[in-house]
Amino acid sequence: MVIPVHDVNPVRRTPYVTYALIAVNVLVFLYTPGLAGSVAGDSGLSQLCHLHAFLEHYAAVPQELIHHHVPQLVPTGEVGVGAGGPGCLVGPPTYDKSPPLSVLTAMFLHGSWLHLLGNMLFLLIFGNNIEDRLGHVRFAVFYVACGYAAAYGFAYLNADSADPLIGASGAIAGVLGAYLVLYPRARVWVLVPFLVFLPLRLPAWLVLGFWFALQAVYSSGGGVSTAGTVAYEAHVVGFLVGMLLAWPLRPGTPPPPEPRSLLFGRQARHSW
Repeated sequence: MVIPVHDVNPVRRTPYVTYALIAVNVLVFLYTPGLAGSVAGDSGLSQLCHLHAFLEHYAAVPQELIHHHVPQLVPTGEVGVGAGGPGCLVGPPTYDKSPPLSVLTAMFLHGSWLHLLGNMLFLLIFGNNIEDRLGHVRFAVFYVACGYAAAYGFAYLNADSADPLIGASGAIAGVLGAYLVLYPRARVWVLVPFLVFLPLRLPAWLVLGFWFALQAVYSSGGGVSTAGTVAYEAHVVGFLVGMLLAWPLRPGTPPPPEPRSLLFGRQARHSW
């Protein structure tokens, strides 16, 4: 997988919504119960129980989204000792959970620093141009719409799953899909792991097309032994919805400027 670091596609206005989304995601991560200890190296049972209780409350769960069934017993965040040894206590929920609203809260939850930073990197590089094209309010609506489409798309494909669904990647996949439609010829500086990280400037259609192809392959079970905890189907759905929503704007979108810098000693070809 290539790592994008910068795109040659300047914006006309400050991307306030993009910056705000990044700030909120980081703050929510820092104040997520159970994650502060794991970041500091403490991943004890108490931290794990607090995290499970928090995710049960605020994460989106596919079977809850599809069947509108909220479990009668949920993790309480406390540690107890049973016949099998210590574990997390469960009990009746002390809150009323709205499955549709949980999709929105789940967009701002992340399970690790790697999960968070990877998502925010893609949002920072590609989100500013989509916000510049749509405007602040429409971009915020677009971002949330893609996130909801990705979450519900994943839920329909995994209707009986009780695993919590968290992360901004579904919404950000929509941003990537829109970028591919609106700025396919924009140049993107990426780092390619080949013995060392090799910097290359590639067209957006190649970078984002390759990313989408990987998500599609992984979502079908190819290339990985198991899908693990990554919701590849949500990425695919979010990306396609982002493309669909951005398509009507394509005719009126000005092309990105042609970069004048050199690529390995030769002028970059205009055909890219």
